[in-house]
Amino acid sequence: PLLPEHHPVYLSSRGNSILQHQGILQEGFAQYGLNKHHDSNNPDGILNLGTSENKLCFDLLHTRLTKPDMLHVDPSMLQYPDWTGHAFLREEVAKFLTHYCCSPKPLKADNVVVMNGCGSLFSCIAAVICDPEDAVLIPTPFYGVITEDLHLYSNVKLFHVPLDCEADGEDSRPFHLTVEKLEEALKSAKEQGVIIRAIILMNPHNPLADVYTIKEMVAFLNFAKRHELHAIVDEVYMLTVFDESVTFHSVLSIDRLPDPQRTHVMWGLSKDFAMAGVRIGTLYTENTDLVQALAQLGAFHGIPGTTQYQVAQLLQDREWISKEFLPKNRQRLKAAHTYLTGELRSMGIPFLDSSAALYVWADFRKYLRESSFEEELALWRRFLKHKVLLSCGQAFSCSTPGWFRIVFAAQQHHLQLGQFVEHQSLHIIRKSVKSDIADSDNASVVNSASSPQSKSSEQLKEKESPAPDTDSLASEEFVLLDCQASKPTESLASLIGTLRHQIRSSDWLEKNTPELSAGEDPEILDVFKALLQRAKK
Repeated sequence: PLLPEHHPVYLSSRGNSILQHQGILQEGFAQYGLNKHHDSNNPDGILNLGTSENKLCFDLLHTRLTKPDMLHVDPSMLQYPDWTGHAFLREEVAKFLTHYCCSPKPLKADNVVVMNGCGSLFSCIAAVICDPEDAVLIPTPFYGVITEDLHLYSNVKLFHVPLDCEADGEDSRPFHLTVEKLEEALKSAKEQGVIIRAIILMNPHNPLADVYTIKEMVAFLNFAKRHELHAIVDEVYMLTVFDESVTFHSVLSIDRLPDPQRTHVMWGLSKDFAMAGVRIGTLYTENTDLVQALAQLGAFHGIPGTTQYQVAQLLQDREWISKEFLPKNRQRLKAAHTYLTGELRSMGIPFLDSSAALYVWADFRKYLRESSFEEELALWRRFLKHKVLLSCGQAFSCSTPGWFRIVFAAQQHHLQLGQFVEHQSLHIIRKSVKSDIADSDNASVVNSASSPQSKSSEQLKEKESPAPDTDSLASEEFVLLDCQASKPTESLASLIGTLRHQIRSSDWLEKNTPELSAGEDPEILDVFKALLQRAKK
């Protein structure tokens, strides 16, 4: 969604376009920032199960990052660096990737680019391989912020390859990416006159948590080579595979890449090392022209020299990484994943089985009154109103409404509290849906739209259980939500009448912005937007 249209005279058209833009992920994180849950200081604040951060390893990281070897300061660290990163860091990144990506030959430091996060790398790569209005293929759903990464600076677009949430063959799985689907999307783009320059591949995937086999990745890379497309391979979750039965294979482990000059591999510390705030993203490519072009943009995306030193020290400590951090991190992730998926099963919520990353892709379609993204957004806002931030499918350009990403890399008592609130919210929603069905002349149609039957493969796990007794719910919350559900027209009309009266006041809008009101009640934001659009006309 966009902010209500407002055009400051001080900004350019592009500046106004950037100002107006706010995606669902950004909106949710902004509201979380205003009211963060804290066990002691703000126990009634918002629990963030929507942002992909690993909050399970602070103790391990604190111990390692406060050791004496992290405190060294050299004069060169206080001066301007090479804009692809200090040589000492690029050398350690090359050694690290050689080892953990199982490269058949040593990777070269000169082929490494380091910037302040993978988002900066996405933005800069788009700028140097695409012209404005060109596009990049990307399967959907995908991590939604990539849209802004490519578009805000470089005006490069994404061309979606929609993946079906139902298994489409005997050996298939939900949201299954195939070369045939890529070919079909590329053909469609050409028919529409869209110039495709590259394809983005995520392995492990965000938000599906799929781990693609080396056979699948080679097939995708061969597709890119046939059509002379760059392949931007995002492997930021490569060490976050917590199931011992699953093995991740980096494309850097391939002895001979199909098209090494157009294959660019991204990795960073945000996910695998639970250090999203450190802002370190790395790129490995054999294309020296690309490296030199990125260096021209590196001055805008540099990293403090002292931080680069600390990261280099961390990456070279193979003993700590392999024997302490990774085993404990995987153990904790697996325990958290087991707990969350157990709770989802107990609530009868299907989900995509996974063995990697920090989240679960869950199917909430039966809680929608109708299969629409408006209903999905309403459900997302209801979770937020109950102080649980999730990420809804439309933020990831999912083609089917009702899917949500739930981050499980949090302390178990936070997951327990989050699941309790979710359980209450979903029970209220289910009761409301059933009430609507009973009052409708088209009950069978509504029921079909509200509770679609899952036909997916064994990767979708579901186990129905009775809903909790309504007596256990907070009565005030139940009455409030049930009234909103059963009398939407009456309450909306009253609200619109009040807003229409107030909106005419000279300073009312300045004191009551949509964002401020949304902080108190997220569900009111859409009403504000609609009214402001009408007021403009």
